[in-house]
Amino acid sequence: QVQLAESGGGLVQAGGSLRLSCAASGRTSSRFAMGWFRQAPGKERVFVAAISWGGGNRDYVDSVKGRFTISRDNAKNTVYLQMNNLKPEDTAVYYCAAQYGTSWVSGAASTNRVDYWGKGTLVTVSS
Repeated sequence: QVQLAESGGGLVQAGGSLRLSCAASGRTSSRFAMGWFRQAPGKERVFVAAISWGGGNRDYVDSVKGRFTISRDNAKNTVYLQMNNLKPEDTAVYYCAAQYGTSWVSGAASTNRVDYWGKGTLVTVSS
């Protein structure tokens, strides 16, 4: 079992920045590709960004490209999401996700391929 714990959410004004962290604990000896999802009020959970085990491959939803950066530190078992130029439409609960393997399974299958989820951290962007 692997436990994922997000932190770093909060209230920020539009144009501001936040950095989310996701710390993994438990059976972290396995290799995981990591991702971030978000769920806005009344909407479905959607993919935001993902990173391969080695960090060489990254993927983003179009709406955050150029503003968000995903990174990881395997020595610390932690993945990050740097969010810049935040917009009110970025308001959501952000969830960390782990998939077994070195590469992230993207597309429509990505949610079903998540092996572990964090409990989420709330990001609120005021206008």
